Amino acid sequence: MSVLRAADAAEAKRIVLGLIPDGSQVHHGASQSLEQSGIAEEIEKSGRYEPLRPRIWSMDRKTQADEIRRLTSAPDVVLGSVHAVTESGSLLAASFSGSQLGPYVTGAERLIFVVGTQKIVSDLEEGLRRINEYVFPLEDARAQAAYGVHSGVNKVLIVNRELLPGRITVVFVDEILGF
Repeated sequence: MSVLRAADAAEAKRIVLGLIPDGSQVHHGASQSLEQSGIAEEIEKSGRYEPLRPRIWSMDRKTQADEIRRLTSAPDVVLGSVHAVTESGSLLAASFSGSQLGPYVTGAERLIFVVGTQKIVSDLEEGLRRINEYVFPLEDARAQAAYGVHSGVNKVLIVNRELLPGRITVVFVDEILGF
């Protein structure tokens, strides 16, 4: 995994956008880090990329579910964040549905995580505690406000290493970003 560091969200945005080739098919989930940094808006509105999120939201969940699943499973680039990073370098991502985890694991050609340094923890135990005691209540409130449903820590991914050089880039941001 490659690691880059940004002083703030504006610098993180410049770094991330510089890593994505023009014309790339880009997908991102509901990430507070991407929203707060302005990255999500730039991906969707700049015209430089092929953003999947607006396309997916315009599709019918009942009749086009299979197409939605296929589109989100293997884009050129997936942007996201993780909920904790251990001092030894493990990345922890929790999910209600698990929809982003397949692309994180192997589906996406390139994966870029934007991570506030407040998410650095000592070990896996502290990372899981952070997810359950800190992140989950905040995400549950966000999901209720946004979608009218409760969230849940239903699936947790732990990435210790990436086998394909250059596939995963973590951009650490030296300010509180996301939860």
